[in-house]
Parts: sequence; C-alpha cells; structure tokens
Amino acid sequence: MKTTRTYFIGLACLLLAACAANKPAPVIERTPASKKSDTAKKPVQAQPAINPTEIAKEKDWRPELYTVKKGDTLHAIGLEYGYDYKEIAQANNIDPPYTIHPGQQLRIRQSDNKVAKDAANGKAGAASDVVITPLKTEPGPQPAGAQPASPQATSPAVSGVIPFLKEPKALREPYSEQALAAANAPKPVDATVAKVTTTSKSDLPKPDATKPADSAKPDNTDSGSADDDENIDWAWPANGKVVAGFNDAASAKGIDIAGTQGQAVLAAAPGKVIYSGSDLRGYGKLVIIKHNKTYLSVYAHNSQILVKEGQQVTKGQKIAEMGNSDTDSVKLHFEIRRQGKSVDPAKYLAASPYYP
Repeated sequence: MKTTRTYFIGLACLLLAACAANKPAPVIERTPASKKSDTAKKPVQAQPAINPTEIAKEKDWRPELYTVKKGDTLHAIGLEYGYDYKEIAQANNIDPPYTIHPGQQLRIRQSDNKVAKDAANGKAGAASDVVITPLKTEPGPQPAGAQPASPQATSPAVSGVIPFLKEPKALREPYSEQALAAANAPKPVDATVAKVTTTSKSDLPKPDATKPADSAKPDNTDSGSADDDENIDWAWPANGKVVAGFNDAASAKGIDIAGTQGQAVLAAAPGKVIYSGSDLRGYGKLVIIKHNKTYLSVYAHNSQILVKEGQQVTKGQKIAEMGNSDTDSVKLHFEIRRQGKSVDPAKYLAASPYYP
C-alpha cells in the first residue's frame, strides 16, 4: 500500500515538472491602429510658412482667351487680369473708343500673342537668320571674241569662268644684297604710337573723384524673372486711419484710408500709369499703376488726378488728391493686385500706427 502511494506521488511530480517546462503561446495584437487609444496618436506637425520664391514660381492662372460678357469694358477686363487695356486692344486690333461686344473673344496673354503672330507671319527667330555675303571676285582672262559677262553672271555657276582673288598681291624680286637688307630693316614706328608708349604714369589723366566709377553704377537691366517681380519696396499711399480692411470673401478688394479733401495720394512703388480716368463703375476718379509683369496698384475715389496714362512715376510721387468721388466719404481706396487677383495690402506694406 505504501509502495503504491509513493508511485502515484512520483508520477504527479513528473507531470507537474513537464507542465512547467512548456512555455505559453505568444499573443499577437490584431487591433487596427485606428482603434487604439488616443494617447498613441502622433502630434500634428505645423505647416511651413509660405516661401516668396515658391509664390513667384506659381503658374500664371490667366487664360489666353477671354469671352466678353454683358456689361464688360476693356478697362475692367484689363484690371481683372492685370494688363494694360491698351495692350489688350492692340493685340486684338481694337481702335478707340475701344468698343467690345458680348460673345467677342479677346486674346489676353500678351506673351503668347507675339509668338503666335510671328509664327503666323512665318518669321523666324533672330538666331536663325543667316546672311551670306559672297566675296567680291573678278573673272579671269577670257578667250578672244567672248562676250563680257554681265554683272549678274559673276559667280562661277553662272558665268562658267573661274574667278580669282585680286588682293593681296605678292611681288617677286631677283635676289640681291640690297633687297635682303631692305626686307630685314626695322620698320619705322608711328610717331603717335611712340608718344603713347613713352608717356609716363604721372602724365596720365587722373580720375575724377567726384564721379562714381562705372562699377558703382546701378544695374537697371530687367532680368524679367518672377523672383525680381516679387521684390518691390512698397510704401503707404496716404497717411490716415484704415477704416476698412481687406476681405476677399466680402468683396473688399483692398483697404480704405480715411483723410481730408485734397490730401496727397502717393504712388506706393515706381511704375507706369496704365489708367487715369473715371470709366470703372464704383471707383470714381481712378489711377492704376503697373509696376511689373505681375503687380498693379489701384487708387480710387480721388478728387483730382495729377498724372496721365503712359507716364512713369516714382515711389512717393504725388499722383492724385484724396476725395469722395463715387463714394459717401472722403477716403482713398487702395488695392494691390497680383496677376489681376486682389491681395491683402497689409502683407506688403510696412507696419503703420494707422492700421487697426
């Protein structure tokens, strides 16, 4: 009996040891990532700031063709797409008073128009134009009794006579000691050349210190790149409190600056006046300045305009006097347009104590 109990106790110990030696099966989590706790989510990264270089490389949104709608004017189309209305008129062969009709198609993209016109006229680029000028030749001796060649038959293919060059000529002289000495004799030096070579450094004219050197002159070459178009040093067009800010959603395409009747309105940047008048409804007496291929500035509700279309103006130049034309209060409505689209002037103008 005791032996049997001992047998069963030993067997139980062996079974327990075998169970302890076996490891449990691994557990793999199959829960989708979207159903995990919120604490496992990654933090949202902040978006980088807009780079002016990237803005300059944006594709031009303006169409090549535009269909005239009812109520359109050439002045309004030019402002909407950032072009001089006279350039659009010239590209479409429209003469003053620049009348257009609904349904009429206008070419807008000026850069593409010139290429299309040159291709239609069969004009090639300047680099492909090659002019060949033949050498001046004279016909050789002709047989007796032959007719002299006409001026149009001087080439070998036409006259059949092989031409020969007339100059330079080589002279042959018999050998002698005098001819050899004359050939090896040094040539006389021109007196003017000798005078220049013997001039001392102290005799040379001294540069005028009052005149700037050529290297210090500003480079006015227009590279025409988009980056250059973005580099405009803007200035406030008038002093006064900003009574209305920019709101593209509410059709507030610019800012309103309050002031007094006759107060000076200044050009915000250098450029060319492309419009001066009162033909655009809602703007009163209006001035539009084109600064480059990308930017325009708009000055509305003036009491008096002091510049003409086609006139070049400088930054800070007085172009008009503030007024209340086509509005109920004395103020300046100022816009900056990039490729025809209105942008917030506050992002381009320096900080001002007048801005709310």
